[in-house]
Amino acid sequence: MTEPSMITSVLVANRGEIACRVFRTCRELGMSTVAVYSDADADALHVREADTAVRLPGAAPSETYLRGDLVVKAALAAGADAVHPGYGFLSENADFARQVIDAGLVWIGPPPEAIEAMASKTRAKELLGIAPLTDVTEADLPVLVKAAAGGGGRGMRIVRELDDLAGESAAASAEALGAFGDGEVFVEPYVENGRHVEVQLLCDTHGTVWALGTRDCSLQRRHQKVVEEAPAPGLPAALEASLLDTAVRAAKAVGYVGAGTVEFLVADVPQALGFARAGGTPRAHFLEMNTRLQVEHPVTEEVFGVDLVALQLAVAEGRALPSEPPAPRGHAIEARLYAEDPARAWAPQTGVLHAFEVPGAGRTRLDTGYVSGDTIGVHYDPMLAKVIVHAPTRAEAIRKLAHALDRARIHGPVTNRDLLVASLRHPEFGDPGLLDTGFYDRNLDALTETRTGEAYAAVAAALAEAAAGRGRFGGGWRNLRSQDETRTYGDHEVRYRPTRDGGFEVTAPEGVRAVSAESDRVRLEVGGVVRDFGVAAYGDGIVHAGPHRLAVRPRFTDPREQTAPGSLLAPMPGTVVRVADGLAVGDRVTAGQPLLWLEAMKMEHRVIAPASGTLTALHAAPGRQVEVGALLAVVSDDAATEAAQEDQTV
Repeated sequence: MTEPSMITSVLVANRGEIACRVFRTCRELGMSTVAVYSDADADALHVREADTAVRLPGAAPSETYLRGDLVVKAALAAGADAVHPGYGFLSENADFARQVIDAGLVWIGPPPEAIEAMASKTRAKELLGIAPLTDVTEADLPVLVKAAAGGGGRGMRIVRELDDLAGESAAASAEALGAFGDGEVFVEPYVENGRHVEVQLLCDTHGTVWALGTRDCSLQRRHQKVVEEAPAPGLPAALEASLLDTAVRAAKAVGYVGAGTVEFLVADVPQALGFARAGGTPRAHFLEMNTRLQVEHPVTEEVFGVDLVALQLAVAEGRALPSEPPAPRGHAIEARLYAEDPARAWAPQTGVLHAFEVPGAGRTRLDTGYVSGDTIGVHYDPMLAKVIVHAPTRAEAIRKLAHALDRARIHGPVTNRDLLVASLRHPEFGDPGLLDTGFYDRNLDALTETRTGEAYAAVAAALAEAAAGRGRFGGGWRNLRSQDETRTYGDHEVRYRPTRDGGFEVTAPEGVRAVSAESDRVRLEVGGVVRDFGVAAYGDGIVHAGPHRLAVRPRFTDPREQTAPGSLLAPMPGTVVRVADGLAVGDRVTAGQPLLWLEAMKMEHRVIAPASGTLTALHAAPGRQVEVGALLAVVSDDAATEAAQEDQTV
């Protein structure tokens, strides 16, 4: 029997959170670590944590992390003897796997042939005997147009009208070509209100295949996962057994080695528990096999008590897995923290992450590529971290995760933290029988409403500002009753005045008493309940009070910030990837019509006409780099134009 080959140094062909995650295990195993980095990542956490780092000149992924030849050269130059691809970028690229192997390095992943077999979702379906949907008719609607390669929600379009199929297919193909270098798309039935369920696999080179239970990843935005958990709750036993069996068959069909995931969409989920009681099962549709480690792998690790990265490394060294995996225990949930604004079409955010602390060390797992003081840039995915908890039951895990996120100190750009807390505490999420991919379609508006307590946080921000200007509770009182001071944060107006004892009297909102106020901490009493708010400001027009992020509204509007009516401004820094076909100044446009598309942080964002009217200016062309607030186009509103003409004739 051949002795296992020992890996001594690992290069991670990736960045951010997953690179840091792999490095952590490598350090525990006594392996040296090598990072690669773009110019934009020169001071990134994964670079600082690695033993050695190699620069990939440039900033765009196509110049850096997607250059397999440069990554292999970096591994050889740094003396690495193995390459771990992480997820995304080149992780499912068979040609890159071959480059690594041909260079005499150990590839910590499946054989290139297995990657190729599962790389195309259409070919993967054929391997499992699943017939594709062709010649779509009205009876088949709605359908999903989907990229055959890649993932992450790119190259996907829901089609509800047959007349839209050709246009949406072309748009999906264009996006897929730009994202994955492969414009092939296919059509499959779109399951309304289904559940996204997947099976974690781990296979060695000795024929052992582990199916490490199920995960549920149904809470998604733009077809990208937000909250994941293991095991998938509420599945009938027969259905779960069928999913595990299909996943194992898929792995064996391609001679799979290493970590992989088989994904399914389960239909008729609201009736799943009822079917179980009646002795039937819901319908499961095979989606794809991901030939890599998944973002959500920590929930499986927590339930089974394993380190999947350590097992990947062991398999790559040729070691055999035990014949059976460990027994599962309890429940784990993971939430992805993104720098994005859910209330503004999930627009990604950039800037300095002034403070980043998640409580519960030792009980709450934090997988991240950022620490306090780091800058969130424009070139890559806006995910800040994954927060993971494990508990004996699902209900306990939900409670622990919501509590940890609610108490997290996240100062800087807008994040989805408030949405995550509200989602975890929503009754629908708590009931497995109601869990499905339509959760945010139904509930997003309610979930992004102003959080309870935000008005009191505004009071805390105002009093902290006052205390900072006057010293602790001092110097502001006069013998004559002073006029109220007024401050506005977001939509909340606060009025207060200094008192004889050196404190403050809050006059609006009513019912709030200032117990104490310092520049960084304020204590308020509301209805007999005392609340503490830590307050911080960083000179960027934002104040953080407790878990609330408040924009300081200036007393007077800066004329330089005024824009002409109908101006379309870039909602984020990014690149113009395309303009609507044939669009030109002077064209008539209708409200909601897509005019151009911006790509920022691995996502495409449509810029639409705000109203029906005439396009009077267009300052965008494919390839143009724009900063947030840049003028892209101007649409002269029909109603505004008519009103102006009437004014001129009076």
